[in-house]
Amino acid sequence: MGHPPAAGEKTAGGFSVAHHELLSRALDLDHSSAHERIVYSYQRTLNGFAARLTKDEKEKLSSMEGVVSIFPSRTHQPLTTRSWDFLGFPQTVKRSLELEGDVIIGMLDTGLWPDSPSFSDEGFGPPPSRWKGACLNFTCNNKIIGARAYNHGSSTGGLSAVDTHGHGTHTASTVAGRAVGNVSLGGLAAGTVRGAVPGARLAIYKVCSDDGCSDADMLAGFDDAVADGVDVISFSIGSNLPFPYFEDVGAIGSFHAMRGGVLTSAAAGNSGLESGRVSNVAPWILSVAASSTDRRLVDRLVLGNGKTIVGASINIFPELKNVPFVLPINGSCEAESLAVAGRLYKGKILLCAFTGNGSGPATVGAAGAVIVTDQPDVAFSLPLPAVMVSQHQFSRIMAYVNRTRNPVGTILASESAFDSQAPIVASFSSPGPNMITPSILKPDLSAPGIDILAAWSPLSPVSGRSVAYSIDSGTSMACPHATGAAAYVKSFHPDWSPAMIMSALITTATPMNSSRNRGGGELTYGAGQLNPVRARDPGLVYDAREGDYVRMLCAQGYNSTQLRLVTDSDDAAPCRGGRGGSAADLNYPTMAVRAAPGKNFSSHFPRTVTNVGVPGSVYVAKLVSSRPELVGVAVSPRRLAFSQLGQRLSFTVTVSGALAGANEFVSAAVVWSDGDRHVRSPVIVHTVDV
Repeated sequence: MGHPPAAGEKTAGGFSVAHHELLSRALDLDHSSAHERIVYSYQRTLNGFAARLTKDEKEKLSSMEGVVSIFPSRTHQPLTTRSWDFLGFPQTVKRSLELEGDVIIGMLDTGLWPDSPSFSDEGFGPPPSRWKGACLNFTCNNKIIGARAYNHGSSTGGLSAVDTHGHGTHTASTVAGRAVGNVSLGGLAAGTVRGAVPGARLAIYKVCSDDGCSDADMLAGFDDAVADGVDVISFSIGSNLPFPYFEDVGAIGSFHAMRGGVLTSAAAGNSGLESGRVSNVAPWILSVAASSTDRRLVDRLVLGNGKTIVGASINIFPELKNVPFVLPINGSCEAESLAVAGRLYKGKILLCAFTGNGSGPATVGAAGAVIVTDQPDVAFSLPLPAVMVSQHQFSRIMAYVNRTRNPVGTILASESAFDSQAPIVASFSSPGPNMITPSILKPDLSAPGIDILAAWSPLSPVSGRSVAYSIDSGTSMACPHATGAAAYVKSFHPDWSPAMIMSALITTATPMNSSRNRGGGELTYGAGQLNPVRARDPGLVYDAREGDYVRMLCAQGYNSTQLRLVTDSDDAAPCRGGRGGSAADLNYPTMAVRAAPGKNFSSHFPRTVTNVGVPGSVYVAKLVSSRPELVGVAVSPRRLAFSQLGQRLSFTVTVSGALAGANEFVSAAVVWSDGDRHVRSPVIVHTVDV
């Protein structure tokens, strides 16, 4: 995937002539046959194509000059009233609706429901004059200024960006929804729902259909979004594992977005039980973990003996009172297993010892269900009255059932409860370490992603009913919080590069308490919890441009020929002499060291910061380590004196020490302060074995 074809290059049937000729030459096809094989021809900001190939044809094409990489088009999955207030970002925060109106956010997702009051354009003027996008088969307005849809090679021809899933509507309203009062889901989580930047514009790129989000469609969405003129891209789509950069369309698409000055904010993934699963790890992407707020949605199961079990679910059904418990005959609550003796379960509360979505009990007419979950911190919508409990709680329920002749239970409606421990990283949120570039800490930061109320599509029923607003959880919900914060910063600093905005968000994040979170510290939540207000005025930023990323890729083993084909830039020149430096040299706001157990280590991180605060400021470094007897941090110099805005000064961080065993970690930080601003760069040292 390289730079776009030359301006003079003609296209045929919407596809690049060069792409036709390459495919025809490689596969001995005539022109018409090649046309039938090509799914997409990326020409606006990328240079590449998606085509239908056999395994042998793929091998033949990959050996041809000018081809960087060929990889299969995988299918991925799309990964509020309280959350913004919890982040210290109230409706009264300093903002300029005029400046926000110049910010355009591209949503690569499942589409959008345009009739939601969250997307009203009342009071909006026309879109910015630089906007080059289109509104295809969709009702746009001065808030929603563009809409495109894709489906395995078709980006026009009657396709609509209307959201039939709900996910895209939810994420878009979290980013930029208008404030709408008296909103709830069946009375649950009532309040005013709003986005971070209600004055910003939205451009919708429906790259996900009912069967998921294909690589080919996502890359087409990136290509169009950057060419159309968006400022920030929100990408709540991920995978179960990270992929090498040249096989990862998120990395490829966001690289070209970065070249165009566009920041991509992405979900870190929902595979939280295994280390190293964090996705969207390219250093030019903001990777966002999910964490809790101080509002938790709970449900209560009252046993016949009066004991109460507090679980989690989004239960908006009427109270289910004193209903008999029953165990499935073969232990499974899957629909196929329950169908064998379905009549026995009708009108009962099924006790499900394994995780499920409640569809089986609902299918056989059960009145309710108790379901074991490995994510007890998350409330899910289910198709019948149900409570999700931990394995330990389920054992307590079974103890009551086994010693009671006629065991019964009452399932109450869900309610909100205060959680004083928040923020805590979500159980599902994919942790590091970064398996592609270990010296780059991923995820970058965390944001609210549990029990988020936002706009929804009425075409996607919740608990059997059509709703305008719904509650959802995932790093998909955390990502748009970071996207909205990025857009907020962009509205004040329109000339900042994507890396500068990322730096502002990362270095101003609020540190999280590692003792309250599962092991791994920053490997699970990055720099900490998003803090949009502080990010507006970070004081110092770490900047990086295309050439810096190219040098990092060179240090990882990519050669100049590969990188030139992708970037079409002389910035690939540093690779011509072979590998030089290391990925740790990238001017990134955080630092990570993967150490060998029982062995001494010493790592050096050269860094440069740009003064964006006030002229004539002096910053002094404070060094922090959770285990200074194991890991030491040194900075040279420790004092930076800036005489003017935009001035750049450099320093080097040295991290050294030893960790005795495997799967250990030590958190540290370098904090630059001028007395008013605190620029915090987390350092994580670990021996996590993946």
